Amino acid sequence: MTVPLRAALYLRVSTARQAEHDVSIPDQRKQGEAYCASRGYTLAETYVEAGASATNDRRPEFQRMIEAGTSKPAPFDVVVVHSFSRFFRDHFELEFYVRKLAKNGVKLLSITQEMGDDPMHVMMRQIMALFDEYQSKENAKHVLRAQKENARQGFWNGALPPIGYRIIAAETRGAKVKKKLEIDPLHADTIRLIFRLALDGNNGSGPMGVKAIVTHLNARRIFTRDGGRWGIGQVHRILTRRTYIGEHEFNKRTKAKELKPQSEVVVVEVPPLIDRETFDTVQARLKARNPKVMPARVVSGPTLLTGICYCAKCGGAMTIRTGKSGRYRYYACSIKARQGETGCEGRSIPMEKLDGVVIDHIEREFLDPSRLETVLSAVLDRRQERGERRREHIAELNKRAAETELRLKRLYDAIEAGLTDLDDPALKDRIDGLRALRDQAKVDSERAQAMLESSTNQAITPQMVERFATTARKRMRIDGGGYRRDHLRAFAQRVEVAEREVVIKGSKGELLRTLVAIGSGKSAETGVPSSVLKWRGERDSNSSYIERLCC
Repeated sequence: MTVPLRAALYLRVSTARQAEHDVSIPDQRKQGEAYCASRGYTLAETYVEAGASATNDRRPEFQRMIEAGTSKPAPFDVVVVHSFSRFFRDHFELEFYVRKLAKNGVKLLSITQEMGDDPMHVMMRQIMALFDEYQSKENAKHVLRAQKENARQGFWNGALPPIGYRIIAAETRGAKVKKKLEIDPLHADTIRLIFRLALDGNNGSGPMGVKAIVTHLNARRIFTRDGGRWGIGQVHRILTRRTYIGEHEFNKRTKAKELKPQSEVVVVEVPPLIDRETFDTVQARLKARNPKVMPARVVSGPTLLTGICYCAKCGGAMTIRTGKSGRYRYYACSIKARQGETGCEGRSIPMEKLDGVVIDHIEREFLDPSRLETVLSAVLDRRQERGERRREHIAELNKRAAETELRLKRLYDAIEAGLTDLDDPALKDRIDGLRALRDQAKVDSERAQAMLESSTNQAITPQMVERFATTARKRMRIDGGGYRRDHLRAFAQRVEVAEREVVIKGSKGELLRTLVAIGSGKSAETGVPSSVLKWRGERDSNSSYIERLCC
């Protein structure tokens, strides 16, 4: 008696609109069930993909079907689709998954494009897949062209609108309803609040950074549109999105999130939520706060605090100003210098005075070995914890490699004893899989061991701390006046000047990196960072410290 083949149906439509209107899935299901019945197949499972593109494999039901089809034993013998384009519209990916299923004894069958297994039919299937891929790309091109024209006319192309806006029906053209954006009164005030905090802070407390705004919103239970908590990425996107000044940019990025040429971007006019002056001021402040924009020249320039000195009032950079034909030099708030006191009331301070205050404080408070050990203790504790976790990970990898080696040995013993058929195609795949698993575990273990040994060799000793403090103290100042900026950067990555105090912020990680460089035999100059681009001012993974001193 012949056992009937078990079949799995895979049904797919390209868009959510097709799925909602039920135009294709029922027909595919009907034809698939009839196809299985006419050939005596037993219908084992049906996978329905409602509104997913076949140009990639990011489809939940598709992945569930592939996982089942490649498991041992597979719950079905054939996969039935209406056409190969329902399965994939990329010829390379189609062949990849066809072969992946075939390795487990599962075949792909098309209701409307019946093919055999001989080389000629395989080639025909590949040619059809190429045509399906070409047609998909042509359709995408035509759809994008229509969407760009729709955007040029000021209409919304769909998708979720930016928070602060909602979609409304604008006009009807035949059977199509054209839509536009209007301000959503429910969330518009939240957007205005975010820009106001970035510009002036809370009750005039001064401009706030993205992280501070997130903390402010979440602390006051001001939720997102979906009722969730705010994140740094969300707030930053809002603060940099030109939609809020009435210029929504359509077709700005590719599917890979890469920026397209400006000639491809279509600007859609929408009701503005924020005035342009506010938006431009916020962009300037975001740029000034961004540590990635600090050029390397600020580290090797002629002034001590260039690039790391900021006004505590507005967050703007403190730049050098001169008086009396250059006889006197000051650090002054750049915002105040450009816009006057209406922009910022921040102060000016003589360059020599501020330089001296900062250097004296660092020499007094940090260039003492016991103080340095206290500052770095938390970082060293975390390094020890990471070392313990890495040792546990290495042990787990070694255990996995040993277990896999044992399973391979059992397979070899079974082959020698004649208990396993050498012609079994699954045997070779099994052996290859176990070898790959064993080899990968060994490579990962060796890499983790090397990292552990490297970190162990970088242990910080009291002698290293004392040597570093002595060297920095000697080289912080230059004979005849002046300072060494490269050594300063090991201790301070941001200096904020307020009316009655100066706040020095730095990273414990930078101190640790410098100490490790000295301990490995490098000179103090090599250990000191030439440019610090990844500094963040709040308590975070960089383990920053903050020192306040009277000015």
